[in-house]
Amino acid sequence: MDKVGVFLCTGCDIGKAIKVDDLEEICEENGAKSFTTHECLCSPEGVGCIRQAIDDGEVDGIVLAACSPRAMKDVFKFDASKVVVERAPLREQVAWSHPHGEEDTQMLAEDLLRMWTTRVTKMKLAETLQEEIDRTVMVVGGGLSGLTAARAASLLGNPVVLVEKQDRLGGYLAEVKDVVPETPPYDRVKPNEIGKLIAEVEGDANIKVLLGATILSTAGQPGQFKVEVETSGGKQSFPAGAIVQATGAVPYDANKLPELGYGALPDVITSTELEAMLAQGKLSRPSDGKTPERVVFVQCAGSRDEKHLPYCSSECCVVTLKQASVIRRDFPDVQAMVVYRDLRAPGHLEYFYKGMQDTSQAMLTRGLVQKVESDGNGGLEVRVTESLLGDEVSLAADLVVLAVGMVPKSADGEAIRALRDAYGRIERNESEKQVTDAKKVVEELKEHEGTEILNLGYRQGPDLPVLRNSFPDSHFICFPYETRRTGIYAAGTVRAPMDSAQAADDGWGAALKAVQCIEANTRGVAVHPRSGDNAIASFFLQRCTQCKRCTEDCPFGALNEDVKGTPEYNVLRCRRCGICLGACPERIVSFPEYSVDAVASMIKAVEVPEEDEEKPRIIAFMCENDALPALEDAAAHRMTWNPWVRVIPVRCLGAVNVVWIADSLSSGIDGIMLIGCKRGDDYQCHMVRGSELANYRMGNVKETLDRLTLESERVKVIELARDEFHRIPELFDEFAETIDQVGPNPYKGF
Repeated sequence: MDKVGVFLCTGCDIGKAIKVDDLEEICEENGAKSFTTHECLCSPEGVGCIRQAIDDGEVDGIVLAACSPRAMKDVFKFDASKVVVERAPLREQVAWSHPHGEEDTQMLAEDLLRMWTTRVTKMKLAETLQEEIDRTVMVVGGGLSGLTAARAASLLGNPVVLVEKQDRLGGYLAEVKDVVPETPPYDRVKPNEIGKLIAEVEGDANIKVLLGATILSTAGQPGQFKVEVETSGGKQSFPAGAIVQATGAVPYDANKLPELGYGALPDVITSTELEAMLAQGKLSRPSDGKTPERVVFVQCAGSRDEKHLPYCSSECCVVTLKQASVIRRDFPDVQAMVVYRDLRAPGHLEYFYKGMQDTSQAMLTRGLVQKVESDGNGGLEVRVTESLLGDEVSLAADLVVLAVGMVPKSADGEAIRALRDAYGRIERNESEKQVTDAKKVVEELKEHEGTEILNLGYRQGPDLPVLRNSFPDSHFICFPYETRRTGIYAAGTVRAPMDSAQAADDGWGAALKAVQCIEANTRGVAVHPRSGDNAIASFFLQRCTQCKRCTEDCPFGALNEDVKGTPEYNVLRCRRCGICLGACPERIVSFPEYSVDAVASMIKAVEVPEEDEEKPRIIAFMCENDALPALEDAAAHRMTWNPWVRVIPVRCLGAVNVVWIADSLSSGIDGIMLIGCKRGDDYQCHMVRGSELANYRMGNVKETLDRLTLESERVKVIELARDEFHRIPELFDEFAETIDQVGPNPYKGF
């Protein structure tokens, strides 16, 4: 920007902490055309001063040297078509976190003004994205969550196409007579009312239902999907703006549990098979058709077991309680016994658990079922250990019911991708070892061919990427319905194990997200996590080397490739994470306000003291999602930290280009920290893979530093949760001690 104006607030202790008059010249030296101070910049008078400068055409870029960009968002909101705005957080990073009036505090404030003023001079106005957007929501799956999602989207005013593979709606619940209670008083089973929901969907003129349908292809991007399906009546195509995948789950294969007798003993059945009996008003032993005298339910059959399903399937316990209640109601002479590992009936289902105990007269005991075998007299013997009845007991049964867990009906997208990649390696006739390895992959993964559901036209695979248990890889903490495919939302038991009440809520949640995505597309802005961002990436393809790093690293599949391997940008798939920018070795990717040059200018703007001044400089690249808010919380608690640190916010650690590390070291910076989201099963990077990619890339950087005889300790990657703000001072101080030990950057002064 050519006309950058700096507006500095002296309130919130900023004016007390630093010498404000000394900053004007520094801003002018770094490209500012005007410098204005105000004692309360967020007041109507302060904001009016800024607006007047914009309206008069005096500024096209603004640096607000005041509070955090996370504060006063609505107050400091200006016309993005006229001006770019950046926030230099002098309040949090200077006035609230460092001693007032000290030399180091003044130097920190001066560097922040240099950095942000220089950055704004490198920025551009974002162009408004205008695309034709279709408002149709496609729902895949006609079970409870799919029906709920279709009805919800329709009630929100969007046309809906409901695609169901079977020739009827209702999914698993369509064949169930009684259900777990979802309304007060919660103490007894309720009649299944899914028929009413089916009738509402079928009678809704805004919903088009396609039964017996298979999706042949889903091309394009959110707002502009082009879907082709095949039904008994032939092929048909339609557009869609967003997609809800609610394909449900199937019972775990009990044949994989030979120790529990399934398949070998006819009177060992699954809870699903018992449900079919009860729906018909029957209860009989498959071996002889007689009504059993005692039914033993075995909980967690294959669930919470690393050899089978490591997770809890959520609804198995309450379904067993329901079935035991129905047996007591319809077959009062039959005894029911439940052997559980841990009985889970959360929330209002605790009332159902208590009500079932009062009415069913079923016996419940904790224990681990080791084996189910024949007793030699036509009955069954259930061997239990660690039971409340004793360390080792045997229970007699006429019928054993295995409460097997649920497995999501999702395509194994990663397996399909691996399979196709393996075929490609064989076709390219690569090295003998690679071809041999590829053939092994082909044999192991052939079973996954044909499991595609959405058949997406994405470079990274035809379906939603899945976790190791086949659930879609979504951001399960902050944005549970979001998947790694923008505009496609998972709902119900395909997303996570849950009961029917949760599945219904999921349908509403996913439908709301789908409609929200369509609305965002009509405004040309991104969805979560950078919701509302209107800036889009540009690719200087003349310099592209077709290395494919951007297309491989993009966590959201925003980039396809042409036949030469050149990236093809699908802007409506983009979440604006900047990981492609961080991945590109040729630096051809940039955003109007976030580019390699803009961030590099901030690094080079830091004034590095001479070695004899003994004031090292540390650059901390901090993720805007967890690390930066944690830093601001530390400041709000008036914690203090090392004054050598200069913070540069980044969209994600995966959006850090390694050239910034080189620029930092060549500028004399003594140490570089990268602080971002945690990884692992209990936490997750907001951009899915950012922390993982940063660790991998920085590992390569450290190897390079070692070869150049520069200490690898000068670069450190740290994972920080949003609530770990108390660690901030400690992390900075520990790293400063490390830099003090390894000594000054040898490039200092060159």
